[in-house]
Amino acid sequence: MSNLPRLGISVGDLAGIGPEIIYKTLLDSRLLKYCTPVVYGTATVLFDDFPVEKQAEPLTFRQVRAAADIAAGKPNAVTCWEDDFTLTPGQPSEASGRAARQSLLAAARDLKDGLLDALVTAPISKENTQADDFRYPGHTEFLTSFFGAPESLMLLASEELRVATATGHIALREVSTRLTKELLIAKLRILIKSLKLDFGIDKPRVAVLGLNPHAGENGLLGTEEADLINPVIKQFQQEGHLVYGTFPADGYFGTGQFRKFDATLALYHDQGLIPFKTLAFERGVNFTAGLPVIRTSPDHGTAYSLAGQFKADETSFREAVYMACDLVQQRNKYADLKPLIPGPAPRGGRHE
Repeated sequence: MSNLPRLGISVGDLAGIGPEIIYKTLLDSRLLKYCTPVVYGTATVLFDDFPVEKQAEPLTFRQVRAAADIAAGKPNAVTCWEDDFTLTPGQPSEASGRAARQSLLAAARDLKDGLLDALVTAPISKENTQADDFRYPGHTEFLTSFFGAPESLMLLASEELRVATATGHIALREVSTRLTKELLIAKLRILIKSLKLDFGIDKPRVAVLGLNPHAGENGLLGTEEADLINPVIKQFQQEGHLVYGTFPADGYFGTGQFRKFDATLALYHDQGLIPFKTLAFERGVNFTAGLPVIRTSPDHGTAYSLAGQFKADETSFREAVYMACDLVQQRNKYADLKPLIPGPAPRGGRHE
């Protein structure tokens, strides 16, 4: 059991559904066969008010001061705060935002120090988490900075499809100015590498969506496809990569064309996330590709309107936990195989 992946879990905004979906996920003791969960926060603050009648057996934690003291075989909780504070479900506060930051920072530090194998993050409120020492639009941007990655990629994954976004949490009016040749090349390289390294796909097929309606309609509705996106796709094809496009987003998803590809690169947040969440909301996982570490999360937000009712669906969070376990295993396998094989990726990898 000591070889099981150690998964750090940050609690998100405590006024949202984060504690509930963590609690419901950890109630299933079968999870302990696959990982050692480590929740960053005081268990009594997080879980004491949840209904006991929903449990087959009481959920207990090994509460420790440091991740070095965690043990396999049961859920662990690392103390992140000493303050005794009151929380009101559905009402974010300064205290809930501060607790979210403290939990995330403590887990990220332990991940960087090698005390954890992966990180699973419960949802935060981007607005309520802001502070003088935390000015990030979301988890992705914070972790990219914290781990010193030059670029990262938001990659939504489920059994049905994988969708990445070239730009992330920015205003729609900024998308066209942010899209550059250098950015698209960087994002595509991260995506292709992640499909090989993290998902075991030896020769991934990647589709790139157009920016404009009907992918520009040959310049009638915009020139970004012809001037910027298509030349980048051609460059990757000349390098031997299976990259195709540009595809009009509506028809691409509407006709099921996405099923022919291992991943899709959308050019902005809603272009990719609306179809993804329509098709895979309950089972989807948000994975940050391009980092030297593994981070997953559910594909939804804090859901303040559901907080405190014990009605939140934990499926996406549970999928995020299991995907983190799979990614740890896949990266370990890749690390073991890499010295034995030529080229940038293991031969014989699974092609989905």
